[in-house]
This record gives sequence, C-alpha cells and structure tokens, in this order.
Amino acid sequence: MAHKKGAGSSKNGRDSKSKRLGVKIFGGQSINAGNIIV
Repeated sequence: MAHKKGAGSSKNGRDSKSKRLGVKIFGGQSINAGNIIV
C-alpha cells in the first residue's frame, strides 16, 4: 500500500486539497485507489 500511496501523492501532490482526498480514498477504498493510479 505504501507504494500505491506514494504514486497517488505524486499526482495529487499538485493540489493540497486533492492530496487530502487521495489519502482518504486510499484508506477508505482500495478499489478507488487503484482506479486513481490508472
């Protein structure tokens, strides 16, 4: 999960708000996390 989180943070890192949402999604639903990365 750490790797996926890092990848997501890089994309969402552009916006602080987006980053927070990304973290929440990662922790809440794994499926969404995968979709975001793709």
